[in-house]
Amino acid sequence: MNRQSPPPALADAPAEVQLDGPTLLGPGFRRFERWSVGIDHGGTPATLSRDILRIGRTVGMVAVDLARDEIVLIRQFRLAAHLATGRGDIVEIPAGYIEAGEVPAAAAARECLEEIGVAPRALREIFRFIPAPGMLEEYAHIFLISVDASQIPEHAGATDEIEHTRPIRVPIDAAIAALGAGTVENGYLLLSLQWLALNRQRLGALLGED
Repeated sequence: MNRQSPPPALADAPAEVQLDGPTLLGPGFRRFERWSVGIDHGGTPATLSRDILRIGRTVGMVAVDLARDEIVLIRQFRLAAHLATGRGDIVEIPAGYIEAGEVPAAAAARECLEEIGVAPRALREIFRFIPAPGMLEEYAHIFLISVDASQIPEHAGATDEIEHTRPIRVPIDAAIAALGAGTVENGYLLLSLQWLALNRQRLGALLGED
């Protein structure tokens, strides 16, 4: 009787590599760097050249008003989306960067106020992910937050960053339905809506609003 070995754990793991770098390719808003990576390639040592854009840690918010059964999203122009698809006026979840010395929860509360114009009543981290590990050094913390959607302004955004966001109120079921409609393509939004669909019935318990 053949016995199969148990499958390896489905988990990311540390890699045994040697790094040399970085070489700065461009400063810009974020650092663009080139690294030399020494790695074991099937028993043969190999050296790879890899370019990355330094983004750092970020936060995203699934902002819900359970009393009104709504989620608050935003619209804003994104050049990369415009160049990729011709549809640069995209729908997103509120999101932003974690500043130096700031903990993720504090960044989520600050970005919530900046991006949709209201402070969160409650918040809870629900998952983390790496948006594009092949190119971006970015690590995202996603929070479920409770807001009063009736207080959402027509326009928001941090004035010192020349940021212009347009908050929009959407029924939660309509937002989840967009997953199958193919009308939105933003990664942060798609992952957040998938999480929302899976956890629709326990939002109140997670936020302490049952």
